Amino acid sequence: MELINCEMKTLLCSCILWIGLVIPFNSYSQTFMPAKDASLIRKSIIETSQNTNSIKSNFTQEKNLSMISEKVISKGIFYFKKDERVRLEYLTPFKYLMVINNGKMFIRDDEKSMHMDMHKNKIFKEINNIILNCVKGTVFSSTDFNVSIFENNTQVKLEMLPVAAGLKDFFKSIHVFIDKKDYAVIRIEMNEISGDYTVISFTNKEMNGKVSDDLFAVN
Repeated sequence: MELINCEMKTLLCSCILWIGLVIPFNSYSQTFMPAKDASLIRKSIIETSQNTNSIKSNFTQEKNLSMISEKVISKGIFYFKKDERVRLEYLTPFKYLMVINNGKMFIRDDEKSMHMDMHKNKIFKEINNIILNCVKGTVFSSTDFNVSIFENNTQVKLEMLPVAAGLKDFFKSIHVFIDKKDYAVIRIEMNEISGDYTVISFTNKEMNGKVSDDLFAVN
């Protein structure tokens, strides 16, 4: 069950990235108000998502655990390529690989590897549906989340409250921050029921560049 919980959180993070492009940003302690024109923001986000064919980016993941005072920091490389292909390659402090390719998933660490058909597992099937909604830009009409849109002068914040049973058992809320300059995702905060939370940051992004199909092999 712990493995499923971990992969569920990681997969959900990946699918949220597909809402838009990934770029670095530095300041997030800002006040947000309800969006004045939510329909225009939705349209811009959907168009950005639909025009994103591939992403390569370094990432830093900060895990904040209520049981310990120090953050758990991991770093690696994130790859995405339409349709339904993602690769998360953790490099430090441990090596860990997760690949998704059209409903098939491959996981490998230093000790073992695992193959899974996401369509045959109820939890992963639900996540796969979320991924499809994000890829197609239909996340706003998804029945898995209630999505509220907030904004300030420079950013948009999507507040995603899970309503699907398999998701609200893990997450209290998910906040996605987007830069108004190009409607790119700049930060993700995942707040868990337990009080733990995770922050994902990205640097050195390459959007719509060449990404080899070989990176997404799941056999």
